[in-house]
Amino acid sequence: MRIVHPFEPVFDNRSRVLILGSFPSVRSREEGFYYGHPQNRFWRVIAAVYGEAVPADLPAKKRLLIDHQLALWDAAAQCDIEGSRDSSISNTVPTDLSVILDRAEIRRVLCNGQTAAKLYHRYQEPLTGIPAVTLPSTSPLNASWSLDRLTEEWRKALEAE
Repeated sequence: MRIVHPFEPVFDNRSRVLILGSFPSVRSREEGFYYGHPQNRFWRVIAAVYGEAVPADLPAKKRLLIDHQLALWDAAAQCDIEGSRDSSISNTVPTDLSVILDRAEIRRVLCNGQTAAKLYHRYQEPLTGIPAVTLPSTSPLNASWSLDRLTEEWRKALEAE
């Protein structure tokens, strides 16, 4: 099924690190924001890295990102996808990262999982010239990574300069 990305990126002119996912899950699309599935560990990982409480609502999630100079978007602007399965993504139209890059001095790109990295490397990295770090996915399907292990790996990437 062809789906257009339903929400805008989160960033401001102070954002320095861009975190890219692949495409919003069914649950995220229903919730109207990134990483809406309660089993996805993204918000727990980001909060733990910065020693903050896990954000409980949309304004708190946006504030957590902005306060730490993080931008958040996905690599695909539209695609064919079955349910929430990254492995089913095809016919991708990439997001136009200039929306963020023209307004913020992004120094690093972090990809949340292999699919986001594959899409970024194929479509966007040749245009941005910014190499990306591929991080383990925060998806509950990535069960081989514990929350502590995920947090440590993400911490290393977020604190790198």
